Amino acid sequence: MPDISKLAAGYLSAGDPTGWFEPLYAQAEAGGAEVPWDVPEASAHLRAFPLPPGAGRRALVVGCGPGRDAEHIAARGYATTAFDIAPTAIELARTRHPDSPVDYVVADLLDPPAGWRQGFDLVLESNNVQALPQSIRAAAITSAGTFVAPGGTLLVLAAAAVTGGGEGPPWPLTRDEIDGFAAGGLRQVSVEQTEAPGTRLHSRWRAVFTR
Repeated sequence: MPDISKLAAGYLSAGDPTGWFEPLYAQAEAGGAEVPWDVPEASAHLRAFPLPPGAGRRALVVGCGPGRDAEHIAARGYATTAFDIAPTAIELARTRHPDSPVDYVVADLLDPPAGWRQGFDLVLESNNVQALPQSIRAAAITSAGTFVAPGGTLLVLAAAAVTGGGEGPPWPLTRDEIDGFAAGGLRQVSVEQTEAPGTRLHSRWRAVFTR
């Protein structure tokens, strides 16, 4: 099985900080790798979050991977779009959920479709920014907020940095980075830091923002 840190480091050193996602998924499909975040259920912090009623509202899931968070949101009535930079991840999501109402698409958080700007009542950013290096992280944080419609909600789930630095990915987010999502007209509603015992990334953020 490939070492994700080494796989990512190779692409980072070549100036392609997001290029490692597709080969990871492709290797996993071939049985030569495991995707750590490919788990059976939606994020526990998402499942515990009191989502507003979804009827008549649009949702966007950032970096959806195999789609378990997107399916959770769609089941609550949202017209849901979910995207990932890795084509194999999108193929996997569509295969696993063949009758899903979710619109699974390939897209890049750092260069998203212009039509998505302020187009969604709910935006979920779950554990994606923490997989990005410092060189592009601030841009990714800003981009996530641009999707939120007036009156809409951005929900951010991420590992919390409790010590300095370290080999990644992931690179857990600091409180300053969480606060940085409140940009471009977004207002911070709440920030919670909770413990997740028994996991490698044992401290977690759940932050809510609105426009």
